[in-house]
Amino acid sequence: MTRKIFHSIILAAAAVLLANLVIVMGCLYSYYRNVQEKQLRDELRLAAYAVEEEGRAYLEKLSGGSYRLPGIADYRFTWIASDGAVLFDTNVSAETMENHKNRVEVREAFINGESGGVRYSDTLTERTLYYARALADGTVLRISISQATVFALALGMLQPILLIGILAVVLSAVLARRMAKKIVQPLNSLDLERPLENDSYEELAPLLRRIHQQRQQIDRQLLSLKKKTDEFEQITGHMNEGLVLMDNSGRILSINPAAQEIFQTDISCIGQEFLLIDRSRDMSEAIQSAADRGHGEFRGAQNGREYQFDVSRIESEGTAIGMVLLAFDVTEQIAAERSRREFTANVSHELKTPLQTITGSAELLENGLVRQEDIPHFIRLIRTEAARLVTLVEDIIHLSQLDEGIAPACEDVDLLETANHVVSALRSSAETKKVKISVNGESIHVKGVRSFLHEMVYNLCDNAIKYNVEGGCIEVTIGNGSHGAFITVKDSGIGIPLEYQSRIFERFFRVDKSRSKSSGGTGLGLSIVKHIAQFHNAAVQLCSRVGEGTEISIIFPSK
Repeated sequence: MTRKIFHSIILAAAAVLLANLVIVMGCLYSYYRNVQEKQLRDELRLAAYAVEEEGRAYLEKLSGGSYRLPGIADYRFTWIASDGAVLFDTNVSAETMENHKNRVEVREAFINGESGGVRYSDTLTERTLYYARALADGTVLRISISQATVFALALGMLQPILLIGILAVVLSAVLARRMAKKIVQPLNSLDLERPLENDSYEELAPLLRRIHQQRQQIDRQLLSLKKKTDEFEQITGHMNEGLVLMDNSGRILSINPAAQEIFQTDISCIGQEFLLIDRSRDMSEAIQSAADRGHGEFRGAQNGREYQFDVSRIESEGTAIGMVLLAFDVTEQIAAERSRREFTANVSHELKTPLQTITGSAELLENGLVRQEDIPHFIRLIRTEAARLVTLVEDIIHLSQLDEGIAPACEDVDLLETANHVVSALRSSAETKKVKISVNGESIHVKGVRSFLHEMVYNLCDNAIKYNVEGGCIEVTIGNGSHGAFITVKDSGIGIPLEYQSRIFERFFRVDKSRSKSSGGTGLGLSIVKHIAQFHNAAVQLCSRVGEGTEISIIFPSK
């Protein structure tokens, strides 16, 4: 701005100087020209009277020496006959001069009595004024004077004009710089943080008020934007799902912590193309599909987990402005689907087996194909398989209730009392297997469902009896540990191979299927134990060695 003001002042000064020069020279030149023309006419009138009185003698007196007026250039007189022949000239011999009859000023003087004219030199640096007057004897007397033109005068005064121009420009530059600084200084010192507190030009007051209003509006918008940004970061930061925002070219605009963990990256990836983070073909096709058709999705493994990746195009007023990627962890969902499929297949198989036995035995009895002495055996077989079927259905119903969270109200349950009731109920089964079972520990109360906890301890002890060796032992221990109350069932049975220990709590899983069926197991006992423990927020710990026995502990959380 300072430069513009400086240049404007310089140009204005130069324009004023030039205009003044032109006006002054034009006015002065015009004034002196008018004066000279009047003097020229007056001189011609006086000379005409003299020539009429004295004739040629008067002109000869003038030709002897130049007739001059102070400050005015030389005059020239020419006496012309009626036929245009030059009778006398004060500067040049008349015999050498051509006929002047066709000269404009001469011709008009013969007609009108008096005339004037102007002629310029070829270089336009000089002009000649002519005045002619008709005399009484029919001749014409002409007077002329040469003048310098304005252009010639300007060329003659070029040096002083340039000097004055340079001085004027320098002075204007100095003044312009000072003035520009003085004008701009209040503008440079404006405090736009507090526009209304400035003491500056009156003309700036509306602008400063507008700046103040706009600043207030911007502050409100920034505050609102920051609030929304914080809310967005809080929401996305606590999301379990991965969220990635991208522009139309696939560059990352925002990525939440869950997505950073999924794709093994950090916040520094913002600004990079997403396909540099994940180069998989499925991801590339999903992003391209979202860009072309608005949506793309696929399922894939990442860091040992299964994810559902959904990519959607973001539009604003019908124009695509970017894409959003959501990553959902579906590992448990896939496992649950797989588990449900396996559970359905196992249930079908487990129900079908006793039903086939019952149906087959009943058909043999109905068709009289069983000998009389074998009838009690088949009836026993039908009753056994029916009881097994009932137990299996009850276990399945119980597991479904646990899955859905259906349970009676919780109460204080004494684990030692529960263990004693279970042991009393199973003592005859233990004696049949010649297994010794005992309960040790102290009376400890936990908050839970009495029937569930009873069934949990019952299944642990029943399994310990079924998979024990003849003459073995079972110890049920109740106590308080560093992590909370616990109940442990330890047997001296056959043990569980290490490769199967991670699966024994799965539904219908059996290490030895033939032994399990012969002992009447449904394959759901330990699965029910696990679900009851989860219902009570308790942890299950297993320790087993083949040929040495198994120890299962249920550890309840501290109150």
